[in-house]
Amino acid sequence: MSQAALAAAASSSSSCSATFNGTSTTTPSKLHSFLQVQNFCHQFNASFQGLSLGEAKRAVFDSFVAVAEAEKRSAKTAGASKTIEAEVDKPLGLTLGQKPGGGVTITAVDGGGNAAKSGLKVGDQVIYTSSFFGDELWPADKLGFTKTAIQAKPDSVYFVVSRGGAPVDVKRLPKRPAPPRFGRKLTETQKARATHICIDCGFIYTLQKPFEEQPDAYVCPQCRAPKKRFARYDVNTGKAIGGGLPPIGVIIGLLAGLAGVGALLVYGLQ
Repeated sequence: MSQAALAAAASSSSSCSATFNGTSTTTPSKLHSFLQVQNFCHQFNASFQGLSLGEAKRAVFDSFVAVAEAEKRSAKTAGASKTIEAEVDKPLGLTLGQKPGGGVTITAVDGGGNAAKSGLKVGDQVIYTSSFFGDELWPADKLGFTKTAIQAKPDSVYFVVSRGGAPVDVKRLPKRPAPPRFGRKLTETQKARATHICIDCGFIYTLQKPFEEQPDAYVCPQCRAPKKRFARYDVNTGKAIGGGLPPIGVIIGLLAGLAGVGALLVYGLQ
């Protein structure tokens, strides 16, 4: 290394130390910064021995670029949000509140309640909940509207929440289809109440109200099949007891087949 390069490196190192030796260290934050700078200066002296001035400058530049990229990645990770989806049986065991500027948040969760068992936590922003009817999820913007939708669900409520990161602008979100319930895994609470199954679509009846007490006008909430299309359900086997009536699709197919055979016979005799 040339004498000029050594002098320049030494001058840079000395300037580095001199610049911050006069820095006030009366506060913990300033003391921490001062120690960091001192450490950098010592590393500077140790790292660039034997390098030309140009090589030393390039190494310093590369070091600063690497630090800046690391800080960007750290900030991006810290600001990332996590989306969580859960189906919660009633009673839910949680309290909702209105976020300033729009949106709904979970303000309290009962320890050991259904919401806690499903993984929901205080501070989660509610993005979607089950709709009043049908198989849709609606954005949770207004607290009153969201509470009404939740109360309209007789058995369980599907939640989509955002945890961490920046708040989600729920007003811009469209409605979205609810996850299919066909063949879904029942919770222990649902298993204890599962008594009937819709033989047309596989919907399992798990409401607290006994199925026999439902009015004759009751229909399957999933496929709108009438009450007579339900059969008793065996939780252990996951199947209907006794088989019940064949699915409506099979009946329609048989009727269509019989009609076709009858038409062939009629036209064949003419």
